[in-house]
Amino acid sequence: MALRHAVLAALLDGEYSGYQLAKAFDISVANFWHALPQQLYAELARLESDGLVAGREVVQESRPNKRLFRVTDAGRAELERFAGAPSKPSSIRDDLLVKVQSADRIGTAPVIEQLEQRATAAEAKIELLRTLLRTMRGGMDEDAYLLRGERIGGYLTCLRGVAFEEGHRDWCLRAADVLRRREGSNRAED
Repeated sequence: MALRHAVLAALLDGEYSGYQLAKAFDISVANFWHALPQQLYAELARLESDGLVAGREVVQESRPNKRLFRVTDAGRAELERFAGAPSKPSSIRDDLLVKVQSADRIGTAPVIEQLEQRATAAEAKIELLRTLLRTMRGGMDEDAYLLRGERIGGYLTCLRGVAFEEGHRDWCLRAADVLRRREGSNRAED
């Protein structure tokens, strides 16, 4: 998947400025695709040049003018083509896993600390995503929303984000506990 598809998918919800798109990315799309704001601005320019999004200037009195972008018919067709293409299997690429892989040879204290920090960050993300899910549902319970909710794709990706972060948090806490217990056991043997 290219960044262009993630941007096009985010713009399906409406017309956004680059700033609004970056905020929307942080809340929803970041569950499965990370991009810096400058990457988003550059991608918007490429998408507009390719005719996949259309931009319009909005004149503001007390602020600088802004550009709003929306998906064009060609952009929608590109997303349809992308949706029909085979997906590659997911893979993990995480520097913390390299550190854990090496922990029993290089020392565990800094790795344990980083695992605990990641678990805390995952817990914060879980709470953010759960709040977003409640906001999307409005007053509906989850089963009703899953059957009749207005925008189900974003909801399902948030559910995946919660599951991912819960699994990540749980693994980090377990790995930190195992390393800590092994370290204590090795000291007791000395």
